[in-house]
Amino acid sequence: MPLEADSFLDDESIGESCAIFGTFAPEFDVARMAFFALFSMQHRGQESSGIAVANPEWIVSHTGMGLVSHVFNEHMLRMLKGVAAIGHNRYSTTGISRIENAQPVVFDQIPGKHLALAHNGNLVNAQMLYNDLVGSGAKLSATTDSVVMAHMLQEAYSEMPIEDAILEVFPQFKGAYSAVILTNNELIAVRDPMGFRPLCLGRRGENYCVASESSAFPLLGADFVREVEPGEVIIIDKRGIRISRLPDRPDPHHCMFEYFYFSRPDSQLSGKLLYKIRIRMGRELSTEAPVPADWVIGVPDSGTPAAIGYSDASGIKFAEGFVKNRYVGRTFIEPLQVFRDLGVRIKLNPLTEVLEGKRVVLVDDSIVRGSTMKKIVRLMREVGGVTEVHVRLSSSAIRYPCYYGVDFGTRGELIAAHRTEAEICDYIGADSLHYLSIDGMVRATGIEKEKFCLACFNSEYPLKFPHQMSIHMLDESPKYALEGESNGFQSDRPTGLTD
Repeated sequence: MPLEADSFLDDESIGESCAIFGTFAPEFDVARMAFFALFSMQHRGQESSGIAVANPEWIVSHTGMGLVSHVFNEHMLRMLKGVAAIGHNRYSTTGISRIENAQPVVFDQIPGKHLALAHNGNLVNAQMLYNDLVGSGAKLSATTDSVVMAHMLQEAYSEMPIEDAILEVFPQFKGAYSAVILTNNELIAVRDPMGFRPLCLGRRGENYCVASESSAFPLLGADFVREVEPGEVIIIDKRGIRISRLPDRPDPHHCMFEYFYFSRPDSQLSGKLLYKIRIRMGRELSTEAPVPADWVIGVPDSGTPAAIGYSDASGIKFAEGFVKNRYVGRTFIEPLQVFRDLGVRIKLNPLTEVLEGKRVVLVDDSIVRGSTMKKIVRLMREVGGVTEVHVRLSSSAIRYPCYYGVDFGTRGELIAAHRTEAEICDYIGADSLHYLSIDGMVRATGIEKEKFCLACFNSEYPLKFPHQMSIHMLDESPKYALEGESNGFQSDRPTGLTD
């Protein structure tokens, strides 16, 4: 099997599932709106893309593997006509991609009660729900928690109105989920009571839309209204918008990764622009770990705002130290040996004239396994000609696995779980290394610490998970393939472990 270039270029990247969008806008081209919204959130998922549209008679969908611009063309968008639409981007994983796991999931067997669902997150009890469905004779089209959710919702919807079905079924889902649901006549948005994954509401004239990030709205000519609250159910139809709530008490625990990594810097979370938060994280870094240097360099693009903040606070000038190739996507072409040896150069090329002979503070958002940072430091020394590299991270050390949708699956995958900061510094070849403290991260957001999920940093998990899941994910050994998973079930948390 050909080696995937991502296996050595992006082995440090972090992903989570995924990007979702929905709109009810009878007078607009809803499929085209979904296309541009997904295009603006392409960073949240590159494995597959899909759009479903609805009218009172049917729901029709199209899904495909790859980027939004590869899956859809003008002809396809013209074929997708309806009064409402939902869309989904799925995060790109290591391993074999499966078209059957692309979303939205569509059920159209019951006349007048067609249903489509797309979701972002990870259910910690999905295996149990899957086993119950299979044990009762259900035939599922795919093996993801999204299909489990859609199947259970369809069963309830066949006997009651969609709002009642959601209030009956969704409390059975434990874990992280932001979901958009399409019926023949409604668009519904649901966010889990802890609000792990983001979801926001926008408006264009008299029409509403929902998206994983507020940065999707300007491209549609829509205005950001507010975030969907944890535990909130928003129903949009021809009569307008109405609000319901899941019975579980809201207990916000937002994923800190959205604040320093996942979401675009021009998105808003908790009423705050993420670009400004990331600037403040860089300033906190400068306060916690000052060092003499000639330049502050950000690893593009996610490290740049924090690097600017570090520069502002330290007085050390900011400079661009790399040219980034932004057109590198997934490839299954066997790389040349030179790229194996220094593969990161396919995406990053150092500006030697800027770097040569300089002491550099290198700012990035995080280190997971350490392999990519090691290549970047080596690149700066051997090609860029720097004399010192001081690595600064705008997040704390990731020591524990995530059960709620982020794609590092075991402690064995996390370099900080079994090495000291000094050992990591030595491994990546840096002159010094500092992770931003948990308190520094929280302070930069200006939000109460209790409203975050920080479990991957401090092991304080806000939601219980099955014992078998903890046995696997707390495994100290470095495993990159899931062993012994029963009944063929795959969580839709897109990790290299389950895909």
